[in-house]
Amino acid sequence: MFNPTVARLTYRALLGRRRAGILFALPALLIVIALAIRMLAGADDATASGILGGFALGTMVPLIGVIAGTGAIGPEIDDGSVVYLLAKPVRRPTIIFTKLLVAIGVTVVFSAVPVLVAGFVLNGNSQQIAVAYALAAAIASIAYSALFLFLGTITRHAVVFGLVYALVWEALFGNLVPGARTLSVQQWALALGQRLGAEGAITSEVQLPLAVCLLVAVTGLATWYAGRRLKALTLAGEE
Repeated sequence: MFNPTVARLTYRALLGRRRAGILFALPALLIVIALAIRMLAGADDATASGILGGFALGTMVPLIGVIAGTGAIGPEIDDGSVVYLLAKPVRRPTIIFTKLLVAIGVTVVFSAVPVLVAGFVLNGNSQQIAVAYALAAAIASIAYSALFLFLGTITRHAVVFGLVYALVWEALFGNLVPGARTLSVQQWALALGQRLGAEGAITSEVQLPLAVCLLVAVTGLATWYAGRRLKALTLAGEE
């Protein structure tokens, strides 16, 4: 289920000059904000939770997920170069699974790791806030990567739809409409972070059992359908 050649090509595409600049810029901004707040206001648990939950998990992680998830396959479909990949004797599910693993790896490195560092800078991991939010970022990275990789296989406007979901649905409707939070990857990930953090340090609108089920279901279904979509693209090319 893993092909080293496909993985190498995907890493090269994701870490190209333009995407790499964005991938490095967002975590760097988080670290700079954390350092500035620590120097100006000192260590504060509420401030740390607000920065890590609001900016990091609420904005940075989904944006990096959009870049990595859609970038893992979307550009190849757009420019037609995916035909050369599909011509190789590699099973379509293997291609999708390999690209998903690469997207997850890139998203975790550029989101969960900076969140952990920023958390330690902000409050020294008081109440396990840094570790809990880093775990939530890592879990969210998996679901975002699968979801946005799936979008990359079904539409040429995957980045637009990804941004709409991440910034409009989760950031806007998720804060204004309580019921919308049940369908939020951010809230599902926070449910796991809540279990790891100290009592009351992190809250989620979704109970842990439901959050785990939804995370597994969305990740699994998105990956499975992306594989089927890639098979359909192969048939279209052969016809």
